[in-house]
Amino acid sequence: MLPLIWARSRALRASLLATVAALLIGAALTSSTALAKQPAKPTVVLVHGAFADASGWGDVIDRLERKGYPVIAPANPLRGVSADADYIRAVLATIDGPIVLVGHSYGGVVITNAATGNPNVKALVYVAAFAPDEGDTVQSLGALGTDGGLGPATLDLRPYPVPAGFPFPPLEGTIKLNVFRHIFAADLSRRQARIMSLSQRPAALATLAEPTGPPAWKIIPSWYLVPTRDHAIGTDVLLAMAKRIHPRKIVKAKGASHVVMISRPGLTTDLITTAARSTR
Repeated sequence: MLPLIWARSRALRASLLATVAALLIGAALTSSTALAKQPAKPTVVLVHGAFADASGWGDVIDRLERKGYPVIAPANPLRGVSADADYIRAVLATIDGPIVLVGHSYGGVVITNAATGNPNVKALVYVAAFAPDEGDTVQSLGALGTDGGLGPATLDLRPYPVPAGFPFPPLEGTIKLNVFRHIFAADLSRRQARIMSLSQRPAALATLAEPTGPPAWKIIPSWYLVPTRDHAIGTDVLLAMAKRIHPRKIVKAKGASHVVMISRPGLTTDLITTAARSTR
């Protein structure tokens, strides 16, 4: 009897193990199929502007990652339109799959040029950013309104080394400390604005005078965030550019300063994810 019972027990165990294995394999295949049916979320690339660095995107990065988006915030060199666009273009070339390209301030000039000709860039998001047409310069765009506060009286200029034959003055600028908060970050605390003012990344004057190339927004869908208390570029300048490029959506951040992505990270993230969902 014992050999018979043991044999039946072994057969029963084998049968149970086979059944469990089949169920696990089936569940894994079902899960894999479900995942395969879900389109991958686009990579969000965040490009900062002048007088700032990529840390300004910190809260937006945190929110995007919690929503499952791959994110990268490369350093913008701030040396000149073509040089900066070439750098960001090289970064974009390393990314597989769809991209949502976001620019703040002068970063808007960079993304407008860097995205041109890249089929992976599916959406452009301008966050208090310049959106130039071909031939525009940052300096010429300032003439679209009167709300901007950047100029010779509000900038400190310093020389920096350039190669021989460099076509622009070898100078770079930062915002004067006594006006930084009013112009750049009026809705942040005095302490935070002070720290930002002391850690500015200078922008070369070449970024002001170099004409932009064919704009990507003429081909790629765009979204636009306009803070209503922008004293850097100027709210009126932003609205003029936003209307000119015909974005799918213009969002106004009431009472927000130029660094709206810092003071209103939730609103900024919402607009980026709206653009991202359009890529599916």
